[in-house]
Amino acid sequence: MPDQSINPPKILVVDDHEDNRSLIKFLLESKGYFALEAANGLEAIALARDARPRLIFMDRNLPVLDGITATRSIRADKELCDISIVILSGHVSSQDKAMAFAAGCDDYITKPIDFTEFYALLERLLPAHSNATSTSV
Repeated sequence: MPDQSINPPKILVVDDHEDNRSLIKFLLESKGYFALEAANGLEAIALARDARPRLIFMDRNLPVLDGITATRSIRADKELCDISIVILSGHVSSQDKAMAFAAGCDDYITKPIDFTEFYALLERLLPAHSNATSTSV
């Protein structure tokens, strides 16, 4: 098994608000993940192709290309379709969540982010890294 501290899992954070990206990046890096950033759906797709992250946190409402459409595009690409995608949104309706899951997301987190829920989700989606970081502390 590769040393997780040398090659931490890459996670792409997609949000058009720099403050949101910075917060999520901080949360990820504090747990030993390597965070990449994109400000819109087109950047997210391009960066997913180039960097091959293990997980994408995708804002639902994005300029240029929204998060739902970007998620569909990633899911349609046979080289990217195994990347886990979590939609981040201020929308809490069951219809919004259903639309996100229909697009192919793996989970849905509402803003403002509940840190306990966020870290539990990371442990579920990236268990090998979560276990390595929790035992090394």
